[in-house]
Amino acid sequence: MRNISGCNKLNSDRQNKTQSMAETPAEPQIDCELQPPSNTLSEPQLQSQLHPLSVPQPLPQPDTLPEPQPQSEEEVKPWVWTCHCILLLFLLASSFCASILGLAYYSQQDLPPESTPPASLPCTSPACQRATARLSVSVDPFSQPCDYFLFPCGSEGASLSTRGRQRGKGIPVHPQGHKSRAAQAEKERERGKKERETGTDIKEKAPADRMPDRQTALLLTMREILEAEDCSSPGNSAKQKACMFYRSCMDTGPTETAGPEPFLRLVHKLGGWAVSGRWNQTDFNSTLSLLMRDYGTFPFFSVYVGKDPNDTQGDKRYIQIDQPDFQIPTEWSSKTQKSKANAQILRLFLASYQRLLALLGSPSSSTSLHVGLFISLSSELAVAASPLLHRLQQGILYQRITIKELQTLAPAIDWLGCLQTTFHPHPVSQSDLVLLHNLPYIVHMSRIIGKWLNRHELSGSGPLHTFMVLSLLHTVIPALDSRFTQTERNFSLALGTTEEDVPRWRQCVLQTEKGFDTVLTHLLRETTAYTEAEELIQNVYSSIKSKLPDLRWRDEESRMSVLNKIRYLTPRLSIKNNIFSEAELNQMYSKVTIDEHKYFSNYIQSLSLQHQRPSKLFSQTEGDDIWSITPFLSGNELVFPMGMFVQPLFHPTYPRAINFGVLGSLMAKDILHLLLPNIHSQSVSPRSIAECVWSQYLSMTEGPGREGAFSLSPAQQQEMWVQYSALQYALQAYNQSLKKYPGDSSLSGLSHTHLFLTSFTQINCDSDPYHEFMPFEPSFLVTVICGYSDLCPTTLSCPNKLQQHLLGTC
Repeated sequence: MRNISGCNKLNSDRQNKTQSMAETPAEPQIDCELQPPSNTLSEPQLQSQLHPLSVPQPLPQPDTLPEPQPQSEEEVKPWVWTCHCILLLFLLASSFCASILGLAYYSQQDLPPESTPPASLPCTSPACQRATARLSVSVDPFSQPCDYFLFPCGSEGASLSTRGRQRGKGIPVHPQGHKSRAAQAEKERERGKKERETGTDIKEKAPADRMPDRQTALLLTMREILEAEDCSSPGNSAKQKACMFYRSCMDTGPTETAGPEPFLRLVHKLGGWAVSGRWNQTDFNSTLSLLMRDYGTFPFFSVYVGKDPNDTQGDKRYIQIDQPDFQIPTEWSSKTQKSKANAQILRLFLASYQRLLALLGSPSSSTSLHVGLFISLSSELAVAASPLLHRLQQGILYQRITIKELQTLAPAIDWLGCLQTTFHPHPVSQSDLVLLHNLPYIVHMSRIIGKWLNRHELSGSGPLHTFMVLSLLHTVIPALDSRFTQTERNFSLALGTTEEDVPRWRQCVLQTEKGFDTVLTHLLRETTAYTEAEELIQNVYSSIKSKLPDLRWRDEESRMSVLNKIRYLTPRLSIKNNIFSEAELNQMYSKVTIDEHKYFSNYIQSLSLQHQRPSKLFSQTEGDDIWSITPFLSGNELVFPMGMFVQPLFHPTYPRAINFGVLGSLMAKDILHLLLPNIHSQSVSPRSIAECVWSQYLSMTEGPGREGAFSLSPAQQQEMWVQYSALQYALQAYNQSLKKYPGDSSLSGLSHTHLFLTSFTQINCDSDPYHEFMPFEPSFLVTVICGYSDLCPTTLSCPNKLQQHLLGTC
């Protein structure tokens, strides 16, 4: 207890005070300094001093009351000061108590230690400004807890078609979700129609509140690199040549003006063809070798380089030979074990190729003959083609055979000559092993070619040469004017094939990579934030390692098998061994000449460039492709490609909450898919967790009591566990990062966890083969995660729903 010593004098008898004031005219000094209480005070006296306003003092009882006299100013002032001092003390005491109570209350709330402290600074980098703009139009799960997870996932028509009831095989989707998806699909159709009608390039992007899928994000990053200011001027560096190639592709004006002339000049260079009446009777195998080496065209069979999946001990890469992609669609008959094209398709194909020949200026009197021969030869070849599943069941994939043995079985093709020409200067000999994927077709194809070569009545028509030239036309149509591409599109539509409209910029980025892949890899490497990427990788992987032992395993063998696999892997960012320096790249492309106004010639060069570095084809490892966007295993290493760490999924200036919420959760999902493909058979946790999550979803959307209305397949249970666990592990990884490096920047004033979870909901429907097994939008998992009172700013409760759907922690 404390006392106010200076104020005690004011509580003495009024008569003494009056006399004192008369004797001492000076104004009394009011001493309000806090002093320890006197030990001689009784309890009533102590109460009266501490609470003079609430405990009234008894007035003295004189024999006769004096006449009332007006109080002087000196008498009033001490009482005013007394009130002020007492009121001030009362307010201070109240504030102190309120503070104590407030701290006690909040200490009982399990708020996350990572909630944004007042000192968190907003991120203002250009990347963060774009992220802030996306946040401003996104659906915040904490402000719209009832329906934030019902909005369509992404803008791609293919994605939309795989969402909803048909994806879950009878599992319901909220009606509002169907309405939103239908509206979005209609919007996409209108966008594609406008792009076709105007001929302009409408920048492809996800809805404003969604991020693009990972493949599109990487393509957009490469587009940004190729359209950067330092790429805009002509020059002789490899980088400038790549940028000039891209610009020549984007500028369709010269291509439209040139018409068919560039292709006709190319045909003349190859010796002409019988369709025009001018053909030099060129050698069959010489022309075939030339098409394979310089123009990436494989009319009768396809050739590529890859590993043998049956060779688990080594990384050797083999030349592989397969049936070609036929231009005429065929149907497989399981009864006859043969392929054939029906009459209706043949009529459509005939009309389409007559149109193409007319665009090339061929006389109408000869087009029917040559297209007819082309269809006849294609039909004979396609008879022996078979679908991949049939070949897999028959065990005829990856058949090893030497080139010498292949020459004996299929003598019409000069195999050694063609392969040596295609892969020069890489050495190829007769004793080399190649892998065949359809030996019956290869033998049949050789027999058909031999028959047509010996048809003397058709020697002047050159059907085999015409077949090869029309195959070349199919290869180069993307570099010709729009009439050719529209003819191909019309044929697809007539077949009932609804092809997605690919924006021009996307086509041009992909085509630039084909010829300048090493340049784009170098440029992507320059933009990769290695330190931040490695930190994200290590944190996410450590989180997974720490949480997997907590699963309920079916037996000890399963537990040790999984944990040992996880324990002995080393995660790392991909650093390709064949990254060239800028000087080496300039030397490599020194002989390449790019003309911004001649896209066709640039396109032809890019086809040739793909086969000018065969050593790369035979040394390339799995996942070494620039377009890799998921981690892969390489020995005892878990490798994460550079293409994963691009905007808007990741940026070094982002708050870590965004990087972990978006890419961190995607990485965790990738790791679980890659390392635990059979977790459902090893642990009972996926089933129990999935059923818990599913019950909460049904309770939220269908109402209480509907939790067991629909059952999940094992594949759906496993995927739901993967998605839910990935979000958990990423959030734990983020919290561990905050403990190691306290503090994080913020966006829009959101707390760290709020920003993490809101960023997670912005992820587009990721185009992976497992997504079809998710019966609802993964963003709903935020509601489930927030069942933990210590993980979210608030619990996501829906005012117009009964709260029984919060069934507890899954």
